[in-house]
Parts: sequence; structure tokens; C-alpha cells
Amino acid sequence: MKIALAQINPTVGDFAGNLEAIVDASRRAAAQGARLTVFSELAICGYPPADFLEKPSFLARCQTAVDELAAATRDLPTAVLAGVALPAAPEDGKPAVNAAVLLDGGRLVFEQHKRLLPFYDVFDEQRYFSASRSQRVFELDGVRLAITICEDAWNDKNFWPRRLYSIDPMEELMRQIPDVHINLSSSPFWHSKRETRRQMLAAIARRDQIPVLMCNQVGGNDSLVFDGSSLALNASGELIAQAASFTEDLVVLEPFSAQPIAEPLEDETEAAYRALVLGTRDYVRKCGFRKALVGLSGGIDSALVAAIATEALGPENVIGVGMPSPYSSTGSVEDSRRLAANLGISFEVIGISGLFREYIHTLEPQFVGTKPDTTEENIQSRIRGNLLMALSNKFSALVLTTGNKSEMAVGYCTLYGDMVGALAVIGDLIKTRVYAVCRWLNREREVIPAPILEKPPSAELRPDQKDTDSLPPYDVLDPILEAYVERYETPETIVREHGFPMELVKQVVRLVERSEYKRQQAAPVLKVTSKSFGMGRRFPIAVKVQV
Repeated sequence: MKIALAQINPTVGDFAGNLEAIVDASRRAAAQGARLTVFSELAICGYPPADFLEKPSFLARCQTAVDELAAATRDLPTAVLAGVALPAAPEDGKPAVNAAVLLDGGRLVFEQHKRLLPFYDVFDEQRYFSASRSQRVFELDGVRLAITICEDAWNDKNFWPRRLYSIDPMEELMRQIPDVHINLSSSPFWHSKRETRRQMLAAIARRDQIPVLMCNQVGGNDSLVFDGSSLALNASGELIAQAASFTEDLVVLEPFSAQPIAEPLEDETEAAYRALVLGTRDYVRKCGFRKALVGLSGGIDSALVAAIATEALGPENVIGVGMPSPYSSTGSVEDSRRLAANLGISFEVIGISGLFREYIHTLEPQFVGTKPDTTEENIQSRIRGNLLMALSNKFSALVLTTGNKSEMAVGYCTLYGDMVGALAVIGDLIKTRVYAVCRWLNREREVIPAPILEKPPSAELRPDQKDTDSLPPYDVLDPILEAYVERYETPETIVREHGFPMELVKQVVRLVERSEYKRQQAAPVLKVTSKSFGMGRRFPIAVKVQV
């Protein structure tokens, strides 16, 4: 039996568009001889639908879409296996079930519900879904299919040192002697996730001694980026098919006779860049926009955001804006101009010195007797935010914020200033990774001008300002932040494992905890690490932490 893995980019709530993509891929798979075409988890309605699942009208539309898909594929020689949300039984107490539906010859011939409902990090499925109470194998043309949905395959006691659930759905399915395991996934990308996913599925294939096929969603939805990377493994856990990462793809294979292929070489720096390009493109376009604005400061962060936006949207749809203040160096404007030329984007310069003087003059009666401090620095940043939003309103272009994860972690950012915007493109990249991605971008030609890469980081909001005036050097700060923010290590563990002075670690921790109120007002952050700021990291704002 030939099986196709159809890796598509669905949009939440776009039933017409999603069905069109599913039908088109099914036709192409059928033309290549596929008897079964597999799509991702919730492909019909889009993932993650969040509180739409509490709307009866949304679930009714899901049900109608299944009927429409059955009718549209009635005459195809391929069966279609796709994910969708459906209404739960009234007695279940939850509005929906996370289902995989198998359609063949215009009929719904099998339906399997998800059993393991994740409730950690960015996942909150127990809020909406009723869990399946049983798993059943389904036979198609004499081939016994074990069908699981994403998390149902993520609880192998032989692979994970600590299991999150007391049951493993595959154990029940294996008692029914399936021939092949097919997993429908919407598994978000983060650093090293692809390798972990492949190793886990290979361990399951070796344990159960049957081929394992996984079809994963691709594309960006809000903060989440899905890498695709759908794959198939033989009963020995060897790779026999691999779809592309970060783009739609269709792979057709015969899982019982396909020969092993080489595992792809994966560059995690390149992967982070590709994920951010995909996430930016889909965020802007799925929100109904075409253009983006980036405030170009002459620094490395805004340079990288501009480069990502250019590849995501095309240079004709990106506007770079330089807004020099009295403290901006001449080089910053010229470096931004050179960057814009390298990228082929337009570049506008709006000086803010006059506006800044007017602000200070207006506030003079209230500020009398005080000395300049961060107040005046933040005024400059907020002027820039106002100008960017004015341009956004006038030209229907989304503002992309340029702050990195290190700055967001310690609050080295200005509310209603440089935090203004619709999407925090690099808000999950620590500063040292920003440099790494920029160096990767420059591997063949100059994209980021050398002066931008070489100059000491500075907000340029006061004379001769450097980031190190307020923060430890980033090669010291970033390992502390990764340990505390991403791995939840204690200060004592960080000191012991990394050798940093305790007082320095405590200083960083205090900055992180004090800045929660800023982060909860920030733009959505594109997630590329295991723990990003935003929906997957939930802490109270008003809290007293002993450090």
C-alpha cells in the first residue's frame, strides 16, 4: 500500500482554504498511486483553535467540513485521513474531541479520538477536549492501521526518563496487532526538536517492530511555528522518507518495502532563521496584511528583524525607518542605510531631535529640580514608537518589534516605546544567538553590514551609552538567562554548574522577576526555544520572590 504524507499549512478557521489544500494534495497523492493520504492534527479546522472550541457554531462548521471533504474526495482512489475537532458527547463535560477521521469513497469509515491531552508549556488541551477511552485498529485493504494523534505517541516509558501519563495508547493498539503506526501531529518547532522527535519515533518503531509514519503541520499560527519535517521509519527505526522543513510538501512511499535513506543534516542556527521567516510571513499574511515596518537603529537586532521580514514578505513590502535622536551616531544612520541597500528595502529617515526637545520643554515645569535619567531616555523610545504606529495606521503595515530575548528577560526595553508593535520576531533569541544567526546570514555575502556586527551594543539614548553600563556582557548574561528562564534552575544550581558569582546571578534573577509586567504587555513572541516568553510561560505579575 502506498501512503502519502501531505504536509500543509492550514489557517485556524479558514475551512474553505484548508479544505481546498486537503483536496488538492489528495488529488496529487492519488496521481502518484497513494491509497491513503495522511494530513496533520486538526488540519481541517486549523491548529490551535483555542477558545473557538467553546463555540458550538465552530464545532458545527467542523462537522459540516468533514461532510464537504467526504463529498469532494468521493471519486478519488485514495482514502483521506485528517484531523478535526468535533462536538463531544454532552455527558463528557468538555465541548470537543480531537479527532482523526478516515474518509473513503465519500463515506466516513473510521474515527479515532485523541487520548493524551497535553497541558504543559503552550498546550492547554484538557481545557477543551474530552479524552478517548479506547484505541482501535482499523483495517484498510487488508492493512491494519494504528492511528494516533500527536501526544498519543509521546509517552513511551522506554524513551522518556519521566512519563507524563500513566497510560500509553500504543500499548493498547499493539495488542490488536497493527501493521503500521500512523501519527497525525501538530508539533511546534523549537531548538533541537526535530532530532528529538525523530529519535523518539524511531524508538517506538524498534519497540513495536512496525513502520511509523508521522505527518506534521507546517506554518506559523500566532506565536507557534510548525516545522513540518514529516517522516517515515521502518520497523528497525531507520528513516525511509523525509518531508521538507518549514515548507509544504507531499511525500509518497510504500512503508513495507522502502529502503533506508540518509538522515538530513540539520543546522540549528539555520533552522531558527527559517522558523522565524515562516512565522513572520504567516503572522503578517494570516492577519490580513502584506507590509511590515521596522525601526532601524543601526544595531544588530533591528538589522536581523529587517532581514527576516525581507525574506518573509519580499523587499517591496518592508519599510525601514531610521529615527535618529541627539545621541544617535552618524554611523548608525549610515549603517542602516547600507543594510537597507543590501536588503533592497526602502529606508526613511525621521529625525526626532526636535520632538524630543518639545517633550522636554513641555515637561520642564514638572521636571524642575530633577536630573536627567532613564525618563528622558524612554521619552526618545516612546517618540519612535508613536511615529512607527502613525506610519502603520497610514500605510496598513504591521510594526515588527526588534527586542531580543535577553532584553525582554531583564526588562531592558521600554513599554510603549521599542516594545510597540504587532509581533516580537526575535523575542525568543538570546543576544548571542542573534549574533550567531547574523553570522550565518553573512556566510556567502554581506547581508548585515560589518560595522553593525562589530560595534558594541548600545541603545544610544544618552552620550556614549553601552549596554554593559546596565547589564553584564551578553556572553555572561545569556547562560544565566538560559538556565533560569528556560530550564528553571535555581541561583544555587547556576552558581554551582556555571561558576558565576552568586551576587551577579541574584542581580539577574531580580531583573527577570521585576520585568514580568512588561513582558505581559509585549507583542506575541515567535517561539523557537523550549521555553519562550508568552503563552508557554505563565507567572503572576504581582509577586514577592525571595532571591
